[in-house]
Formats: sequence, C-alpha cells, structure tokens
Amino acid sequence: MAFIDSVGGGADAHLHNRTTEALAVRDACLGWLPLGGLLARIADPIVRAWMTRAGTAYAAEIDSVARTLKKPGIWLLHGAYLFGCTALADDTARGPRLRRTLDWPFPGLGRLVEVRRQRGAAGEFLNVTWPGFVGVLTAVAPARFAASINQAPMRRRWRTPMLLWLDYVLNALHGLRGSGRLPPEHLLRHVFETCTSFDDARRQLETVPVARPVLFLLIGTRPGERIVIEREEAGVRTYRDDTVFANDWRERHPNWRPRACGSGEPVENNIRRRTALAAWSERDADDFDWVTAPVLNACTRLSVEMCAATGQLTVAGWEADERGSAARVTAISTFQQAV
Repeated sequence: MAFIDSVGGGADAHLHNRTTEALAVRDACLGWLPLGGLLARIADPIVRAWMTRAGTAYAAEIDSVARTLKKPGIWLLHGAYLFGCTALADDTARGPRLRRTLDWPFPGLGRLVEVRRQRGAAGEFLNVTWPGFVGVLTAVAPARFAASINQAPMRRRWRTPMLLWLDYVLNALHGLRGSGRLPPEHLLRHVFETCTSFDDARRQLETVPVARPVLFLLIGTRPGERIVIEREEAGVRTYRDDTVFANDWRERHPNWRPRACGSGEPVENNIRRRTALAAWSERDADDFDWVTAPVLNACTRLSVEMCAATGQLTVAGWEADERGSAARVTAISTFQQAV
C-alpha cells in the first residue's frame, strides 16, 4: 500500500508520480458505469459549475488533477456519491477507536488505495484515499480527532419500485442544484485542515451547510468523545450513545430509503450490518477479525481502524472474490504518527 507524503500540497502535489494509478482509479470507476465515457463528457461541465457555486476551496485542485490526467470524468468522479459503509466508534483503554468498512461497487479500488499524509493550519493528518481524489472520507489527526463519512439514505418521492430508478436520478441532480453548500467530503477535509479539537470539529460538522445528506462519525482522544452526526441539507441530529451505524437514519422514516451493500432488502441489510459490527464494541481484534459477513460483502473495498489518541491508523484493501464476498488484496498496513 502506497504512503504518499503530501504535506507540501494537496492531491495534485505529487500526482506526476502517480498518474498511472490515478488513471487506473478513473478507469475502474467509469468502466463500471454504463456508457461511462459518454456520461463523463456530459457530466464534467455540470459538476464543475456546481463546485464553483458551492464555493469549495478545492475546485482549483480538482482542475489541476483533470488537466494533469487529460481524460474526461475527473470532475464527474469528484461529484459522485455512491458508496455504502458500516462504522463503529467505541472506547478502549488507549482512547476512542473508530472502525469502518467502505463498500463501493467499483472493482480495483481496494488495490489502488493509498494513505496520504497532509497538513493544514491545524496540523497533520493521515487520509485514506486514492490517487487524484481531493476530498476526505476517512482520516485521523493524531492528538486531535478521527472521522469518517457514511452515505445517508436516499429521499423517496414515489413508493412504487418501478420508479426507483427515477429517485436515484433526481437525488443525484438535487445535490448538484444548490449553491453555497459544500460537498460533505470537502467539508470533512476542511475540518481536518482547520480544527484543533474534537469540539471544534463537531461544531463545524454540525453547522456548515452541506450539499447532500450525510452521516459523519467523529471520535476524539478522551473517553466518551465519540458521536454520530446525521445531516440533511437543512437539519442536524447528533447522537452520543450507540455510536454504530450503516446507511440509514437512526429514526427511520418512510420517505427515506437506506443505502445497501450486500444481499437482502435495504432496511434489513442495514440492521444486519449494524448489529454485526456492534457486537465488536470494546473487543480487540487482530488482523481485522471483525471484517466478516454481513459487514463484509462483495462491494467491500476498505477496512480501517483509527485511534486519534495514539495516532495509529490500520488499513487493508479488499476486492470481490468468486464466492459472492470479498477477499483481502493488500497487506494489513499500520501507520503511526507521533502524538
């Protein structure tokens, strides 16, 4: 697994040494999509215009990545929001710990994962990411906090299954319509760059306007510093107990459909994943023993453990196997930053 020192810049700072890998990430994602190449050419200018309206500080960085790779689809992939996750925060003798899997249908992302050391005004952090990707989905800032993103459920407009495809389209377009609201993965990067404490990070994740519904999991360095933050575009709910979740609101609503990876109906799928991971609360495990079905499924691409109190980050990449599940395809890599 590659370790990239980007302290001197962003995702584009060392891209000239990682263009082959960045293009492989692009091809893996677009190759999975029907008519991916055509969609990239149509969507790139739309997403670029939306990023400008959103006021993100990272638009120039995305533009630099796109100009370096010289292929359509870079803006589209930065506007995509298609992933499921299962995440747990619990207390240990060393401090709060965050465990998470990231499920994405794109083959190759488990092999291509990298850990990038970055720095902002508030200090350094380790970002679990991919070559050319600008946002933050999973990261740890030693002696400050660690956090991750889960995709929130999807707003339903019609109850008939025949119109589910239209709900997917309209939800995607809705996120591209607004202005002055950051993509959640850009907000999380901003938090890691600028927030000096768990409380500071919590305030920003609760209050800064976001372009899409999102689920944040945040841990600090002291016992009890672990929260789930549910964000809609204009609402927030924070939970300090039972900090385990998948891709649904804690209080279910019939107008929202949970995201799901693996088999079964979305509601039951989320319950199974959340219940299975909750059973590992306050239990130590070597070599990602907790990454088993139903938390593990054919779409699982990453497993991560983080502890901000110790500065430790452990990562492994996964890819679909021939048995309808996933197998680990990278070594289990542990990174330690001084606290």
